[in-house]
Amino acid sequence: MILLVLGALAAMGQAPFDLPLVMIVAMAAAVVVFNATASTSRTAAACGFAFGFGYFAVALHWIVSPFLVDAATYGWMAPFAVMFMAAGGAVFWSIGFWAARRLSSGGWALVPCWAGVEVLRAYILTGFPWASPAQAMVNVLPGQSLALIGPHGLNLLIFAVVVGLAGLSGRGWGMRIAALVPVVLLMFIPPMNGKAPLSDTVLRLVQPNAAQKDKWNPDMIRVFYERQLAFTAARPETKKEPDAVIWPETAIPWNLNDSGVVLEEISAAAGGVPVVLGAQRRDGLRYFNALALLGSQGQVLQTYDKHHLVPFGEYMPLGDLAARFGIYGMASQNGAGFTAGPGAQLMDLGPVGRALPLICYEAVFPDDVNAAPTRPDFIIHATNDAWFGPFAGPQQHLAQARMRAIEQGLPVARAANTGISAMIDPYGRVLDRIGMGQAGYLDAALPLPLAPTLYSRTGDVPAVVLLVLLLGALALRNFGVTREIRE
Repeated sequence: MILLVLGALAAMGQAPFDLPLVMIVAMAAAVVVFNATASTSRTAAACGFAFGFGYFAVALHWIVSPFLVDAATYGWMAPFAVMFMAAGGAVFWSIGFWAARRLSSGGWALVPCWAGVEVLRAYILTGFPWASPAQAMVNVLPGQSLALIGPHGLNLLIFAVVVGLAGLSGRGWGMRIAALVPVVLLMFIPPMNGKAPLSDTVLRLVQPNAAQKDKWNPDMIRVFYERQLAFTAARPETKKEPDAVIWPETAIPWNLNDSGVVLEEISAAAGGVPVVLGAQRRDGLRYFNALALLGSQGQVLQTYDKHHLVPFGEYMPLGDLAARFGIYGMASQNGAGFTAGPGAQLMDLGPVGRALPLICYEAVFPDDVNAAPTRPDFIIHATNDAWFGPFAGPQQHLAQARMRAIEQGLPVARAANTGISAMIDPYGRVLDRIGMGQAGYLDAALPLPLAPTLYSRTGDVPAVVLLVLLLGALALRNFGVTREIRE
């Protein structure tokens, strides 16, 4: 029970609570309990599961929100979704704690084992790195190390600090000095620089605030559309005219293929400057969640199809089998899932620059950003966070967009249906925003990009190689100790 409570306390590091120090202390306390009670691999696994379940149940509690949009149909699934998501994350942490006890009786083995299963969580079954401990650091100085070592390197550092702090409760000065080393290393992380220089480019971010339950309501469709048109056509009071306009994910309810007149209206409202907007499009019998780049006359100059789809939301794993039981992706089109696009690509907005488009869930994955064919000038994140409820989900999603900015040294222009729309600088700082549940628009100067970061050049490879080496060394050491005992 104590580990379950400590896990819940550790989740306070995540938005909207943003208490990373509480997370660190709770994790260190959990390691103390682990060291004191996990005498076998089985009890170690149980410790990891209990701690992980408490952590993910609180951090991911917002997962009930999509099921409550159509509560009559999906509401019964909501409690099961929380338990499933919490248990799924807890299984990974259980494996990490189990492996640490198998490889060594000392707490330091937990560092690479815990970080290693976080890597697995980010990739297995399309990955779900949401609520990574590194995500809790976006508001504090250690978060800037994402530009150097990425999220998995930062996780490794966090766990080293956690285990080091737990070691302070041990006996002997040697252990205490060793425990302080990771804390000292934190002091060498480069400090955050001053204000990021701004370009002369102004982007307009449009936020219609269309609640998910009303978004596809025939009586509300024109209301939200005309609201976005009005925001797009509004004249700036003090700043220059926008150089481009960005609407959120699925900003129009009509299929892109059949929206010629609508697109002309949108471009006219924008005064002929480029508009990037979200819409569904079809290709034969296939449907795509897309972003379209409109030219001055409403012509579609380029489309980007979302390639990292949401399991159980935009497509159903084993969809044909699930359909027999009446289970379909909640955001799917006409009961059928979306098709994944070919992968990352850039949008050329002319004088505004080249942008890497990300649709909603794709901002969760740093490897999707690193997959860009060439380095963009900035990132566009178009999302519909109305699915995530009004509390923790959208704020955690914003934190992940900020992580991508730090990792790449690139600004992020984020347009969200119900919020939080924001202009984010290359250090992950929110320069301006439209809050949750508000309708409006934001004219914001686009920050200049930084030089390519180390992480943008290497991705997760150095962190993964280091983890493999550490785990290999522990395995060899464990093999040697076991062999000595047998002899």
